[in-house]
Formats: sequence, structure tokens, C-alpha cells
Amino acid sequence: MKLLLRQQPVAKDLRVVSVALKMIRDMERIGDQAADIAEISRHIENDNVFGRVHVKEMAEAAIKMVTDSINSFVARDVAAAHKVVADDDTVDGLFLEVRRELVAALAENSVVGESCIDILMIAKYLERIGDHATNIAEWVEYSVTGVHVGESVE
Repeated sequence: MKLLLRQQPVAKDLRVVSVALKMIRDMERIGDQAADIAEISRHIENDNVFGRVHVKEMAEAAIKMVTDSINSFVARDVAAAHKVVADDDTVDGLFLEVRRELVAALAENSVVGESCIDILMIAKYLERIGDHATNIAEWVEYSVTGVHVGESVE
């Protein structure tokens, strides 16, 4: 805020500052969701179910999206930002796969119900982290081009 008041950036510089402020909000939410994942994972008792679903693959994909979205901002690389947006389909697909796998595990053995619900919550948090990484990538494009996804150019 001091930068805005003292330097009074305009045009491209103002876009970069405003994008950084928006990215901070998404990064804070990512941190909150990561903390929730850590808390839930402490209570998962049935490792057998956890090892049979694609949560680890989903986590790796979400982490990569976050890292790549921030790197695209630093490098001002719109093509890398577009790749992050496309990668969200992978995380979304993995969420659907994890949900299907958990339904099958629950149908096979109802004793694992609590673990299945915990794992599903973790998967949903990972899916949301992917969405926040996508938001960051979309703001990267705006910081470089001045056009935000969904806005018409006039």
C-alpha cells in the first residue's frame, strides 16, 4: 500500500502491483487449505485406503500448478500461465477418479468410511488449490497483457 501511495504507479506497473495483491489472496487460501490437509491427514487411520487412491498424484499435480503459476508471474510468461490453466483439467480429473475410488472402497468395506470421508476432503482441498493456482495464472496474463480472462476487449 505504501508503494501505491508513494510511487503512484500507472499502467503496466499498477497492473503488476494489483496482480500481486490478488495473488496474495489466492496464496493465503492455498496456505489455509494446505493447513487443513495437514490437520486431516493426522487423523487418517486406514493407510490401506489411502494407498489405493490417486491422492498423491493429485497432490503432486496441484503443487506443480502452484509452483508454475508463481514462476510464470516472476518470468512474466503468459504461455506458462496458459499451461497452468490447462493443467487444472488434470487435477479436476484426478478428483473425480479419487471420488470414484473412494466410493468403490466404501462399497467394499464400510469400516473404512471415516477414512474415505477424510481422504475425499483432502482431495477436495487439492482440487481447490488447483483452482487458486489457475486464478494466479489468469492474473499473470492480465499483468502482462492488460486483458483478464472473460473480459471482452473493446
